[in-house]
Amino acid sequence: MKFGEKLKELREDFEPKLTQTELGLKCGITQRKISYIEMGKTEPNIEDIKRICEFFKVSADYMLGIEKGLKYPKR
Repeated sequence: MKFGEKLKELREDFEPKLTQTELGLKCGITQRKISYIEMGKTEPNIEDIKRICEFFKVSADYMLGIEKGLKYPKR
């Protein structure tokens, strides 16, 4: 699942359900950008990711689809 799909799922599952405008106001991101992220038309920047993760109390690893136990390659 991509970042935008996860964002939309979190937003719609939030109690009470949030509109894109409400989420944008809470995270300091425009409604248009929330919409574009959810549709996959744009990628969030680092600050957007941080604000979204803090608001929903999820890790950036989860939002970015990074699996647990990811190891760095040997050099």
